[in-house]
Amino acid sequence: MLFAHDTECALVAAAALVNTAGGRDGLPDVPALDAFFTTHGWSGRHEHTDVELRQVRALRPRLRRIWYADTDEVVAIVNGLLRESHALPQLVRHDDEPYHVHAVPRDAPLATRMAVEAAMAMADLVRMGELSRLRHCDHPDCDNVLVDLSRNRSRRFCDAGCGNRAAVSAYRARRAAASHS
Repeated sequence: MLFAHDTECALVAAAALVNTAGGRDGLPDVPALDAFFTTHGWSGRHEHTDVELRQVRALRPRLRRIWYADTDEVVAIVNGLLRESHALPQLVRHDDEPYHVHAVPRDAPLATRMAVEAAMAMADLVRMGELSRLRHCDHPDCDNVLVDLSRNRSRRFCDAGCGNRAAVSAYRARRAAASHS
């Protein structure tokens, strides 16, 4: 593990949230938000409302900006998210998880908790000089973001199947070249 478990989870969830804002909205309705909530292990308050969905959607462009920003801009975004959310980091334990840091109460709005969790994880990346782990998918037809948590920093593709598509394309190109030789 490169980072604390809660940091890695927050980084993965932030990238996944950013990637829901592609051409086909990955959060089209409240049931999709419910599934996202469950998939990424969120706990605490979840209202299952259209208002909550709009608040979470509104967070996506701000988080996406982090993947394109230099360190100073990342710091400005992170500090803004923490300041606006009135973050006050505290160690907590819940749901059979060991102690970890929460910076807002579990009953804070979901979008606020998502913003703060992402901001805290990004703060860890900044402090450790690891912002280079925030990447863009290498597939030419994809604008998704990813977090490279591999030890050797070799991750190139997002979780949307782009690695498989690239491998299939390379295989077909090799086959075509071999048949024309």
